[in-house]
Amino acid sequence: MSDPKKGPLYITNTLSRRKEEFVPLRPPHVGLYVCGPTVYSDVHLGNVRSFLTFDVLYRWLTHLGYKVRYVRNITDVGHLVGDIDEGEDKIAKRARLEQLEPMEIVQKYTNGFHDVMRLFNLLSPSIEPTATGHLIEQIGMVERIIKSGYGYEANGSVYFDVPKFAEKHAYGELSGRRIDELLTNTRDTEGMEEKRSPLDFAIWKKAEPQHLMKWPSPWGEGFPGWHLECSAMSTKYLGGTFDIHGGGMDLKFPHHECEIAQSVAADGHVPVRYWMHGNMLTVNGRKMAKSEGNGFTPEELLSGNHKLLEKGYSAMTVRFFMLQSHYASTLDFSNAAMQAGEKGLERLMAAMTVLGKLKPGALDGADVTALEKRCYEAMNDDINTPVMIGELFEGVRIINSVNDGKLTLTATSIERLSTLMNTMVFDVLGLKQEQQIAGDDRAMDGLVQEFIRMRAEAKARKDFTASDAIRDRLTALGIILKDTKEGTAWERA
Repeated sequence: MSDPKKGPLYITNTLSRRKEEFVPLRPPHVGLYVCGPTVYSDVHLGNVRSFLTFDVLYRWLTHLGYKVRYVRNITDVGHLVGDIDEGEDKIAKRARLEQLEPMEIVQKYTNGFHDVMRLFNLLSPSIEPTATGHLIEQIGMVERIIKSGYGYEANGSVYFDVPKFAEKHAYGELSGRRIDELLTNTRDTEGMEEKRSPLDFAIWKKAEPQHLMKWPSPWGEGFPGWHLECSAMSTKYLGGTFDIHGGGMDLKFPHHECEIAQSVAADGHVPVRYWMHGNMLTVNGRKMAKSEGNGFTPEELLSGNHKLLEKGYSAMTVRFFMLQSHYASTLDFSNAAMQAGEKGLERLMAAMTVLGKLKPGALDGADVTALEKRCYEAMNDDINTPVMIGELFEGVRIINSVNDGKLTLTATSIERLSTLMNTMVFDVLGLKQEQQIAGDDRAMDGLVQEFIRMRAEAKARKDFTASDAIRDRLTALGIILKDTKEGTAWERA
């Protein structure tokens, strides 16, 4: 009998704009780098979708037997307001507004990010480096870029010379931009007194006296450019050339385009073999954004505390809803779509409970091997979770039919079906069984119980900072936790 796992994995490479067979550089090892959050505010639902995309990729690669080193960074300096080379660092600005030290802001929102990742059952990366923890590597990369002739110092800042780089290299290849069109269309005049071209970007910025986050460098006190950290950290932990780089579609230009240029300029070769990008989340057909009034946090979604929500939805309902769309497609949120996803998840989980109680028969009334093959083919076809979920519901039909006595499966086939369903539902899709809670407080209770579980885990590992952060987040939602002899209870403030 053939093993369905042996089918090749194909992924869409943004760089080539086609689906390619995935062949690791150093099998069975795989290097995966994903752009992480800038920790100056709460994670929003669009972020969750992006990180979920690469959580499933990580799970699938691991399931296929690869030894994956998954690196996801924390941006804790260098990301300026408006994503331009002038202005205030996002973290420093939030620190000033909240009258806190920048590293207090970093810790607060890093804790919050980790809380949300656990809430949605996203696996932790192998390494989670920070920009401030890799200043030596970034300064070294700036020095190599200057030495190659593609970087220049101006008044204590260092800029990357994009037009000069484009003379010999394909700048814009990832995003499909042309250098002449970029020059024609650019209206960015910020910092032009220092830049040779409006397309040039900062790889090291001079810090003004009032700037809160600054470090010594060969060019004076300053801080690294936003794009630089990912180039330095990805190659440090995954090698000069590595397998997969992922991120949201909005990062293709300029962030990822600049990453490629920096690495080529510093080290003489392209850093990434396969680029993967997840698409955006929209709300009722409009891009999710705080300025539109349709951007809500995971907590608001789970609690139902938002004007666009008819009710709250559980973390696993949200995860299942997101997985019903291919990662490269735009996903539109609506209450109707969420409620349909909720019903589908309930049906799937009910079947998973029944699966463990099936009685074997003498004959096979369904081809479990063919179902298994189709599930693997779907996932090997560019991580096609919606098609695979469709196949899982064929598994649900078989389970219910056997349970109702409409068909039979042998003990061997039941065991194989059980392995397939449990592997795909829990290990690959990362779904979990949720406690069924009756009453008006169901959604809130589900949210609070998740946070209580996370708080207990934080206490068990003596991470009291994370434990207190979870309590603070619940307080913000109007929830008071009470520790009793029987356990932790909650009530509304």
